Amino acid sequence: MPKGKSGTTKKLTHIDKEGKASMVDVSNKPETVREAVARGCVHMQKETLTLIRGNKVAKGNVFETARLAGIMAAKKTFELIPLCHQLNLSSVAIDFTVNIKAATIEIEATAKCPGQTGVEMEALTAVSVSALTIYDMCKAVDRAMIISDIRLMGKKGGKSGEWKRP
Repeated sequence: MPKGKSGTTKKLTHIDKEGKASMVDVSNKPETVREAVARGCVHMQKETLTLIRGNKVAKGNVFETARLAGIMAAKKTFELIPLCHQLNLSSVAIDFTVNIKAATIEIEATAKCPGQTGVEMEALTAVSVSALTIYDMCKAVDRAMIISDIRLMGKKGGKSGEWKRP
């Protein structure tokens, strides 16, 4: 089992005493400003990246469609992931970094809200759906694309405070 800050064994929060799945009760937690940043990558052929950068993909503007899809997905995370709380997101931002040499698009999503629970799942969902949208829009020319390295980069807020990926 994972160890906490004090070296004690941490328990899973979504399992009750009888081992049943349970939504965590956050009603007694104070509201704080929460923020999470996630990243992921889409690997593709150089020709595919050239089409995307030149806005020549038949389905339309890949970056803007993937950005909208990621924002919409973040807002629906509670409907997609069992036991996630519905959050009143105050901001979801999605940015893309193109690496021409490696033929990759790195996706970064930042989610923010005032709340009683974190926004990590919303940021991760935004990255995942943005990557899936890139794949969907470009699969006619490149079925070998790879979606990889979806990960949490950092989070702020709440009792546990700030965490950054080492």
